[in-house]
Amino acid sequence: MNRRRVTVAVAAAGVVAGVTGLGVLAMPAGAGPAPVLPDVTAESLVESVITAEPAAFGGSVDVDNDLGVPALAGIPQLSDGASSLRMWTDGAGRVRVQLPAGESEKTFVDDGATSWLWDSAEQTVQKVTRDAAAKRERPVEGVPSDPVTLARDVVTHVQEFSDVTVDGTARVAGRSAYELVLTPKPTERTVLREVRVAVDAELRAPLRVSVLTNGTNAPAVQVGFSELTVGPQDPALFAFTPPAGAEVTEVRPQDVSERDRTAAERALTEADPQVVGEGWDAVLVARVPADALANLDPRRAEDGRERDGREWEGRGERGADVQGLLRQLGKQVSGPWGSGTLVTARVGGVLIADDGRVAVGAVPEQVLTEAIGQVK
Repeated sequence: MNRRRVTVAVAAAGVVAGVTGLGVLAMPAGAGPAPVLPDVTAESLVESVITAEPAAFGGSVDVDNDLGVPALAGIPQLSDGASSLRMWTDGAGRVRVQLPAGESEKTFVDDGATSWLWDSAEQTVQKVTRDAAAKRERPVEGVPSDPVTLARDVVTHVQEFSDVTVDGTARVAGRSAYELVLTPKPTERTVLREVRVAVDAELRAPLRVSVLTNGTNAPAVQVGFSELTVGPQDPALFAFTPPAGAEVTEVRPQDVSERDRTAAERALTEADPQVVGEGWDAVLVARVPADALANLDPRRAEDGRERDGREWEGRGERGADVQGLLRQLGKQVSGPWGSGTLVTARVGGVLIADDGRVAVGAVPEQVLTEAIGQVK
């Protein structure tokens, strides 16, 4: 298993789908005329993006998705429709992200030594601590050790299989930016038409990215700054104290038992994630272990209350009607590769074979079936 290639493929899929980090097009109202900036070549603009140093900033991000996927409860930022979030970073690894969801909010804070995830609806806090020894541990071989390195890998991976151009300038959140466009080469088999990135003229940081799919001029994903303040941020933003009465669950990675570590390694080995193909039509494939869903307890309703056990009679020892859920989300398909369920969105699809094989990518159904057929 080439872990570096798998990591880059997963990150590229996340970036393209608008699910990771800052992404994807949000031209705020009243942005003003396009600024006049010095000419720059596409090659030098890309190079400046992947070599730029992280900057301190804080701002508001507007999200408007049209992916054609089911809503995710409590996370409107990953569901279709309009939503927003707030984020801050000190440029040195400390981060705060706030995800409003109606009357509630999820808040993630990383102060460099401890990560916190606060869910106001559930009144719960997850605390993850890392001691000095853990932070000094050597990263997993082949996996980028920081976001800058990861971003460089992803951009380089996509650029190689793209026609890259600079298409004028824009003003995003009051800042001047270049419009960088990456278009798949004609030989690429993908459902994506192009990705447009508004690059800050000064910081060389992505302020806006627009993901467009074949057959439409409407972006599939829209996310971007509506407000942005560059410079040192209030240190108090990167500190977190659990609210009174909150249920706090603490996890220290170094306390994970050897048994659990061995089980995790075994699961990863059994899944054997691989990348089939290259460029925009690369597909991530894996095999889900037979007992991967065994820990899911379908006897609990969405509100956490215990379901009437009679509802689940005839659905197996733990009552998991996973196939029923998949059928609701996708369609049944079959071919020389086998049979399974295909779940599609505007930016790609996921094919789950009945025997546990999985294929995911920003590609048409045919490419997914070709890739999953190579999983032994």
